[in-house]
Amino acid sequence: MKLLEDKKKKVSEEIENIDKILRSIALTIHENPELGYEEYKAVELLTNLLETEGFRIERNVAGLDTAFIATYSEEKEGPTIGLLGEYDALPEIGHACGHNLIGTASTGAAIALKKVYKGKLKGKIKVIGTPAEEGLGGKVIMADDGVFDDLDVAMMCHPKNKTMVLRGGLSRVAATFKFYGKESHASSAPEEGISALDAMMNCFISINSLREYLTDDVRVHGYITHGGDAPNIVPKYCEAKFLIRADTRSQVEFVKEKIYKIARHSALAVGATSEIEEGFVYAERNNNVSLSNIFKANLESMHIDVSPPPKQGGLGSSDIGNVGQLIPTIHPYIKIGTATNHTPEFAEETKSEGGMQFLSKASKALAMTACDLLEDDEMLTNVKKEFIKWKEER
Repeated sequence: MKLLEDKKKKVSEEIENIDKILRSIALTIHENPELGYEEYKAVELLTNLLETEGFRIERNVAGLDTAFIATYSEEKEGPTIGLLGEYDALPEIGHACGHNLIGTASTGAAIALKKVYKGKLKGKIKVIGTPAEEGLGGKVIMADDGVFDDLDVAMMCHPKNKTMVLRGGLSRVAATFKFYGKESHASSAPEEGISALDAMMNCFISINSLREYLTDDVRVHGYITHGGDAPNIVPKYCEAKFLIRADTRSQVEFVKEKIYKIARHSALAVGATSEIEEGFVYAERNNNVSLSNIFKANLESMHIDVSPPPKQGGLGSSDIGNVGQLIPTIHPYIKIGTATNHTPEFAEETKSEGGMQFLSKASKALAMTACDLLEDDEMLTNVKKEFIKWKEER
């Protein structure tokens, strides 16, 4: 136990030693927001630091230009610890989800672990850079490509307005509905037109009518991306994008079919045609409770209060859910301020002193949890047993 506590103290000291470097990287990423699959500057900043610190870098992972794996290994048998990084921004409001902090914190934790364990590491430390979490499914593609299969655990930490270790996440599917009608002059020859806009409006109205008959976990929300070209032209093409969410992937599939039928019949009702373009499916989050409790204990050792997750509601979706279907995974949160994610106010907080303090707290908690797994075989065994039991009970 004394050895483990010494390791934790040392990794914390190493993170403090690189605090200025981590802050500089996080602020630079914040000042240069890059959308999904365009995060070239962020990847360069993170991989350059990791390479300088002795990590072996694999780029263009799973065929994605901005995905990477940074590995430190001394070729001794032991667990492989995966620290996941995100770094994509949101359109218009930049780093309003704090991804400038996530990849940087995982990088800081990995570097501290390498410094403390150098010459005596049994196992591997991997930083896995996962692009395009904001709707474009980087982890989905990487999971399907087997990128996470050799990990014993996967961990990341997200900024928020509350510290929690067991907040869940809904499964969801993205879908684009395309409606095709016939163009005509809306005043002099409306009878010759077929309105794609009417088809789309029927779709929205019918979805709203369906809400009363959906379970409480279901969320269906969309917006119009193209509603026509001029008020005096019967719209020949309209388009809307939707997200369909529910507690589980199977429930998403069930609700999805209802929504798709609405889209098709809304088009048929006015003589239009339709096309449905399905995007990525994010699986529901599978938090490993054993691993979460280890992370929680490390937060509390730093005198950080941990709140319970919401009893109902308050959930979004993330492609980390697809990773948690494959290996023991955690996605805890640490408070940086009072604003809500995906708002301009939160974007300001992710470059504030609260955001910068997150880097230290998250890096330390991740590194300390990795120390537990590297030093205590029973802890790692319990984490794995829980995951195996979850798979058997599915």
